[in-house]
Amino acid sequence: MGGKESVASGQTAITAIQTHVWFRRFMTECPSGLQTLHEFKALLGLQGLNQRANQYVDQLFNIFDKNKDGFIDFLEFIAAVNLVIQGKIDQKLKWYFKLYDADGNGSIDRKELLNIFMAIQAINGQNTLNAQEFTNLVFEKIDVNNDGELTLEEFISGLEKDQNLLEMITKSFDLSHVLKVIQNGRKQDT
Repeated sequence: MGGKESVASGQTAITAIQTHVWFRRFMTECPSGLQTLHEFKALLGLQGLNQRANQYVDQLFNIFDKNKDGFIDFLEFIAAVNLVIQGKIDQKLKWYFKLYDADGNGSIDRKELLNIFMAIQAINGQNTLNAQEFTNLVFEKIDVNNDGELTLEEFISGLEKDQNLLEMITKSFDLSHVLKVIQNGRKQDT
């Protein structure tokens, strides 16, 4: 029974030992048991970002903050980590949708998609794909009623039907580097 337990889907679950390690790291960084937005940015080395990137990080924090109290507690934190590590694709797509739906109105418009994608590129240092081309591609492929907005249903069903687009979206939200920073502790200054 090594360090991981298997689950029905063939993915791995976070074990009690791993949860304890995450808990110790979380409490080391946030002794109060509550993480503020400032602490979240500091932990991940995401300070001094441009406005778009800051909006993305704020949105990410707000999605992790399930009860909307302005803090991420350990349960909210471990739920997010668990989703990133072992969440099923439909769970991740719902989470991605929430992240893209910056105004929370239940749909993603072109401006929201463009802004979030540019913010992600700024944070990840990737500019392999033009943000406007990416936005146009997404809407061309999955906005079935051509109304300029993507509903959750359009988003999920469109991405599930187009593996290339799904892969692009998934790669843009690869949070493994974020988890490595958290798992290894705060970045050391050199």
